[in-house]
Amino acid sequence: MKFLLSLLMVVALTGCMSDAQFKEKLGKVIEQNPEIVLKVFEKKPVETVQAFQKAVTEARGELAKKAEIDEKTQMAGMYDKPLSPSITDADAVRGSRTAPIVLVEYSDFQCPFCTRGYNTVNDLMKKYGDKIQFVYKHLPLSFHDKAMIAAQYFEAIKLQSMDKAFKFHDLLFKDQQKVANGEPFLKSVAKQVGADMAKLAKDLNSEVVKAKIQADMQEAAKFEIQGTPGFIINGIPLKGAYPAEQFVTIIEELVKRGKLKL
Repeated sequence: MKFLLSLLMVVALTGCMSDAQFKEKLGKVIEQNPEIVLKVFEKKPVETVQAFQKAVTEARGELAKKAEIDEKTQMAGMYDKPLSPSITDADAVRGSRTAPIVLVEYSDFQCPFCTRGYNTVNDLMKKYGDKIQFVYKHLPLSFHDKAMIAAQYFEAIKLQSMDKAFKFHDLLFKDQQKVANGEPFLKSVAKQVGADMAKLAKDLNSEVVKAKIQADMQEAAKFEIQGTPGFIINGIPLKGAYPAEQFVTIIEELVKRGKLKL
């Protein structure tokens, strides 16, 4: 009976309350008297579950909208304060190094979302042709147990040939599920792209290879990129497996602002 009286008190005092204030007070009553929810569930279990599911769906929608607004606000500020990832001769670059559009990716060969990123990058390379350069960097996540060794294979092959390294990169993403098989699969792909296997074995655990991967990971951390794929396009960060249209929007905004000439 106590919980019913408490609930009635809340309802009676809502005349001058906003919805937020009402929800806060009602929440406190329920928190202090959890039997309210149990009694309602016992009497109308189906209706209670449906109401809960509806509330969860609405909450997710509100959170998604808020996240989108926050991201747009943050991105608007980035146009005036773009990030500056390091791009040197040690980096894997596909396309002309003088191309005006510079797309940097921090990726994980074992991440399924990075396969989407791979497809998006291909779409952008086709759309912009010689006007875009793609820079591939590493962010092997700790819970992907074959991601680090895959990154080492890529870097070791790159010491022999940039072209062979990107062929290796493409084949891994085209048959990504097999990356979980580890070195047997990685070796087979390395042979397929024509890598010198003796040199590869020598370079695989070299300091040069490991240092490059660590440098990429540290740079990603500096830019607060914690998940994969993470992108920076002409200084503007985009975290996640977004479709090509999202990148096109950023490129068009950069052109509009006079920060990019195509």
